Amino acid sequence: MDTKSAEAKQGLERSFAVLDLIAARPCRVVDVMRDMGLPWATAHRTVKKLEKAQFLMLNPETSHYEIGPRMWHLGSSYLANNKMLKSAISYLAKDRSITGVDVQVVERIGSFSVVIHAEKRQVQEISKAQYGYHIPLHAGSKGLVLLAYESPEFLSVYCSQPLEQLTPLTITEPDALRKRLAEVRAEGFAQTEGDVQTFTGSIAAPVFSSKAAVVGCICFVYLKKVARDHALMDELKESLLLMSHSLSAELGWHPGLVA
Repeated sequence: MDTKSAEAKQGLERSFAVLDLIAARPCRVVDVMRDMGLPWATAHRTVKKLEKAQFLMLNPETSHYEIGPRMWHLGSSYLANNKMLKSAISYLAKDRSITGVDVQVVERIGSFSVVIHAEKRQVQEISKAQYGYHIPLHAGSKGLVLLAYESPEFLSVYCSQPLEQLTPLTITEPDALRKRLAEVRAEGFAQTEGDVQTFTGSIAAPVFSSKAAVVGCICFVYLKKVARDHALMDELKESLLLMSHSLSAELGWHPGLVA
């Protein structure tokens, strides 16, 4: 590879890294410079190029850069062709029996669990449960489910980095996390309480493809008091597993398939 091609590749990789950074949290050019260890001129030039192409936009009220409209265009094209999402929306349109929770369709994007669709099936408002919200994979039932079915190589790299503690109940010790993930895989679902927000709990189950690979998960988020009603929790677990198994079957999976 000649010098010019190498520089172009490096610039492209840098642009992707900047988009990942700002997607995780809006920030200023100086934050990009510090977080990525770039010279000021390089960080400024990269951000401005992305802004000109509408991949980023500057919020005039905060002076922070945010994801721009062109990224929405690309993302909406992805969602329009997402088979799991299509099946989930169709399923939820027919089944109105799921109540008392926020229903989420979730995928892993990088090191985060990302809500690609959310439906409110309860009266109470739960913050951070809406479409587009993302949290680290080691927190919340959805993240644990997605992480539990990842490769040993991915898990090793993930556990080698500092794990953010969202609440006092977030698992941040690698050995404890590995043990919990083994339990999730053995049980086929995950349930957590107070590890993302102190007042909420959630339960999640994986969705499998025709090749038995986990392509996402379904997650029910509820106020923590709901977990005190054991009969209701049993009903929610049954509804969750029925939905996740139904979606998996639509994608060509059956219980005998092994990844």
